[in-house]
Amino acid sequence: MDYQPLDHRYDKMIYRRCGQSGLHLPAISLGMWHNFGDDHPHSNKQAICRKAFDLGITHFDLANNYGPPPGSAELAFGRILKEDFRGYRDEMIISSKAGYNMWPGPYGEWGSRKYLISSCDQSLKRLGLDYVDIFYSHRFDPNTPLEETMEALDHIVRSGRALYVGISSYNTQRTREAYKILKRLGTPFIIHQPSYSMLNRWVEKDNLLDTLDDLRIGSIVFSPLAQGMLTQKYLGGIPEDSRANQNKSLRPQFLSEENIENIRQLNRIAESRGQSLAQMAIAWVLRSEKVTSALIGASKVSQVEDCVAALSNLTFTQDELKEIDRYAKDGDINIWTQSAEL
Repeated sequence: MDYQPLDHRYDKMIYRRCGQSGLHLPAISLGMWHNFGDDHPHSNKQAICRKAFDLGITHFDLANNYGPPPGSAELAFGRILKEDFRGYRDEMIISSKAGYNMWPGPYGEWGSRKYLISSCDQSLKRLGLDYVDIFYSHRFDPNTPLEETMEALDHIVRSGRALYVGISSYNTQRTREAYKILKRLGTPFIIHQPSYSMLNRWVEKDNLLDTLDDLRIGSIVFSPLAQGMLTQKYLGGIPEDSRANQNKSLRPQFLSEENIENIRQLNRIAESRGQSLAQMAIAWVLRSEKVTSALIGASKVSQVEDCVAALSNLTFTQDELKEIDRYAKDGDINIWTQSAEL
């Protein structure tokens, strides 16, 4: 049966202006870092995207290396665009990125002009699109002049490959440097994508959110659920079908006794608020409008529904925030530390 999106899909979603641009993003966006590779059935990917769009999620976030294998998430979403979302492209924000290893040899990763432009072209081909709405430098490259990386982003916009540009996992210093270059070039730099959660608070220590607010740049935070740690999934151990057992980015050592105990206490606070732990974790990162959107992943339709339900209560009392701070401690789970600190 052909998919027909719900008529009332925009009624309940919250949309926040992205920096000083004219673009509004849904408070919750759908990411395809995991669960959209060849190791998952297409029907499940299709169902997740349909449900997300029906709930007002208009932003779909990808990168060249998402899979496995690398590129397969873009191929899968390109198929969904063609088969399910045909005619709805102008209602969507579609983003992609380049920065991590994608193909063999010296030109297959990091931030050179050659890599970024070639990668963008490959992403567009996989997606079946003429342009993406946002194209990111996925990580800071310490061995390429920042001017070259930013000039490549500028070229991607001026050539019609993207409408806006962003950066991911850059620290405050590098963000300000990138901003100055892109401001001089007249490039529409509107967004930063850092990791941020109750167990990964480096952006607060780095004053990154304040920096973005000062520069009037939007932010979309990834891993607000700490790769699933901030759910009830791991309270009783490591399930066999969990990400921690799949040799992916969630390393079993992240599930230390201290982290699990803090998660249990945070779950207790969430229950007192009438929320699931995942809902409270999303509400917590969205508590300030310095965060434009929370980027979620999902392996089931029900997870999308649960996350969107967080928007019904984004308010915290001072007592709640104080209690959360007792247990929302950095859990040494930031696998993007190098990018953040360079």
